[in-house]
Amino acid sequence: MTAGSDAVQDLLPLVFAAPGEALTKAESVLRHRPEPLHASVAHQVIGIWQRDFGDMRLALRHLRRARDWAARAGSADREADVLATLGVALVHSGRTRQGLDALGRGVRRGTGHTRARVLFRRAYSWWVLGHHREALEDVRRAVPVLRQAGDVIWTARALTLRATVHLALGAVERAEADFASAEDLWAVTDQEHDKADAVESRGLAAFRSGDVPAALRLLDEAEERYAKLGTPTFMLSIRRCEVLMAAGLAAEALAEADTAIAELDSIGGQSTRKAELLLAAARAARQADDPATATARAGLAVRLFAGQRRAWWEAHARLVLIGARHAAGKKSGRLVRDAAAVAERLVVLGAPAAPEALLLAGRIALDLGRTADAERHLAVAARSRHNGPPLARMTGWAAQALRARAAGSTRGVLEACRRGLDVLDDHRMTLGASELRARATAQGAELAALAQQAALRSGGTRRLLVWSERWRATALSAPPTRPPADPELLSHMTAYREIAARAEEARMEGRPVPALEREQRRLERAIRSRTLHMRGEAHDDDTRFDVGRLLEQLGDGIRLVELAVVNGRVQVLLCGQGRVRRFEAGSLAAAETEAEHVQAGLRRLAHPGAQARLPVVEAAGRRLEELLLGPAAAHLGDGPVVIVPPGRLHRVPWALLPSLRERVVSVSPSASSWLRARETRPPWGGRQVLVRGPGLATGGAEVTRLAGRYGGATVLEHRDATVPRVLAELDGAGLAHIAAHGTFRTDGPMFSSLRMADGPLIVHDFERLGRSPYRIILSCCDTARFATVGADELLGLVTALLPLGTAGVVACSAPVNDAAVVPLMLALHEGLAAGLPLPEGLRDARSAMPDDALHRATGWAFTAFGAA
Repeated sequence: MTAGSDAVQDLLPLVFAAPGEALTKAESVLRHRPEPLHASVAHQVIGIWQRDFGDMRLALRHLRRARDWAARAGSADREADVLATLGVALVHSGRTRQGLDALGRGVRRGTGHTRARVLFRRAYSWWVLGHHREALEDVRRAVPVLRQAGDVIWTARALTLRATVHLALGAVERAEADFASAEDLWAVTDQEHDKADAVESRGLAAFRSGDVPAALRLLDEAEERYAKLGTPTFMLSIRRCEVLMAAGLAAEALAEADTAIAELDSIGGQSTRKAELLLAAARAARQADDPATATARAGLAVRLFAGQRRAWWEAHARLVLIGARHAAGKKSGRLVRDAAAVAERLVVLGAPAAPEALLLAGRIALDLGRTADAERHLAVAARSRHNGPPLARMTGWAAQALRARAAGSTRGVLEACRRGLDVLDDHRMTLGASELRARATAQGAELAALAQQAALRSGGTRRLLVWSERWRATALSAPPTRPPADPELLSHMTAYREIAARAEEARMEGRPVPALEREQRRLERAIRSRTLHMRGEAHDDDTRFDVGRLLEQLGDGIRLVELAVVNGRVQVLLCGQGRVRRFEAGSLAAAETEAEHVQAGLRRLAHPGAQARLPVVEAAGRRLEELLLGPAAAHLGDGPVVIVPPGRLHRVPWALLPSLRERVVSVSPSASSWLRARETRPPWGGRQVLVRGPGLATGGAEVTRLAGRYGGATVLEHRDATVPRVLAELDGAGLAHIAAHGTFRTDGPMFSSLRMADGPLIVHDFERLGRSPYRIILSCCDTARFATVGADELLGLVTALLPLGTAGVVACSAPVNDAAVVPLMLALHEGLAAGLPLPEGLRDARSAMPDDALHRATGWAFTAFGAA
């Protein structure tokens, strides 16, 4: 590049608009023996590129050369500008004192407009270091000068920075005003990198104001913009981790942070960003109940922040470190003092996280029996319950609940828990995706547990039932938001089915599928991303659970057994005959272990020749009954039984338990869900839909025979059994029977599927139904498997149907023998034809099966859900 001074000077704004092009041109300038001024600009451009996109050591080398060439050129303003860029790079490399010294010299050397730009960069450095008051002061001095000079780009940058500082201090409204002003200025520029940064900052503002879906959407948009520029996204990863954690996606946040750390290390990137990513990883690990990882990441972050002289960040890292140590079982007076000291430091710094530190100090003090210390810390933390974003208010209500418990006030505990969970309810209903609603309940797990403990101590059995229901299966209380007009989502889902079908065909033929699997994962990410962006819709269903209404519906004949887990023990709440009785059974951990043994036994019994395993499985069923029902098993009466288990026990084959083996048994995620199902009316007309997917060992033999029984039924098989056609026929049907291979995805439960002719029918597909079938029978393996997320929520095929109008489902919790399924399904439909509901029809169908291990195991593997 041999252009004149103006062309060389234009490289500086170009490095943010088109970084790669600016780098190439700067390198060209240096190849032509430029004059000192031009050499200074070229080295500065290369230094900026390396600072933001590459190796910090190279960045510092070029920026020092730029400073030396500027001094030779005799331009004070040029030297001031380079000193500012060098100062920022030194701060990012962890050399805080040198960086601030360079920035100070730049302020003194510069004049007018150039000095204002240097002040902006020093303000940015103050923000990186966590010195927010100093940052605001430098921006205050810079903005009027930049505006007077008509410098649109740098004025927009300064406003964006000021907004970001306001966010760090919790001043969301001020931040939003500055972001709006900056966005108006960016609209008239071609600074694509800065525009992407503005979108990212708006995402952060949306998150701070409590709008998680908008935050995810804006951060994804920013990532797309950065990708077009080839820009690394380390700051974006830090911010996305924060949003993912608020959405209950801690494991994903940890994976994102660790990936970004590895990438940053590979290029020798900014030390400041590495420290922030380590802090994000520590927070995510702490939320994901991995205190060892949280301790390691937080400890390293503390050391880096201390070396970088970043007191704000160091205090936040110490808070996570103390919390991780406490989660690992450590408690001591020193830990209380450390938490209190961090809280005091956060207050001085004006950090919104101070109540969180006070809550931690109070919690540890309570563990040690230091009630006076605990009350002092918790009283201050509880002040946050009336103001701020939802999660901050929940911190305050948690502190208030702990105060009440320490004071022996059951009423105070329950009131604080109720108010805190109401806050979280409001927050959850802003989320449109059922996955986010389910995962977000994890934020209320402590409040729910405190309330259940208080209810149990008070001896109020009905009260314990109410609180067991208060935070159980809440994600199913309203249908998910459906985006029928989102053409991009529909396009992704169509492409996903095609790729998944091609991959399955290639696997069956023994051909390699890595490219197809990569594309399938990309499409899964795109689909999930679009669904997580959806905002929640307001629903009128604000009725609280009513024990009297439940008992009225149960009458004298039906028993509902709700299993509440308090302090690791199963509390059996037996409802019926106008009363609620409590029995204590075994430990949840032992029951989970026994349930896994039963599932393994059922898998073996699905194959002929495993008759010898039958007594082992039956013995495990007896042990499960002792652990789950205990003495309540003797008080079930003779009528139907509804089981409401905690999420972690939904894979239990309830019909295997001796006291339930000959009964009409159904399962529901909650008593409220059972009431809704019982009161759901079947659609007018009651259409029947029979679907047969490909690849079944029996060819879906029951579908052909059922087609003869239901003369007017819609039968979809072979090429007609495509996802769009199946969904169209299922919508509003009275009865649906689907014979297809089922796949449960532990790594992504919303992609659990039924195999159709054109590819997988996934949970996201079911959520697009206007009304799911009133009754649906899934004669497929693993259709009754769920992922347990949040406080006590379930994600899977069955739970996708229940909020959409389905009152009864029959599904399978284990692999089964296809041939043995056929007579069971035919017998079940005989019962339905005779007017029986699904639970009773399934009980009679089991009784009609041959009395060998294979058929008995097949019957046990199927469960009736709901009340139809």
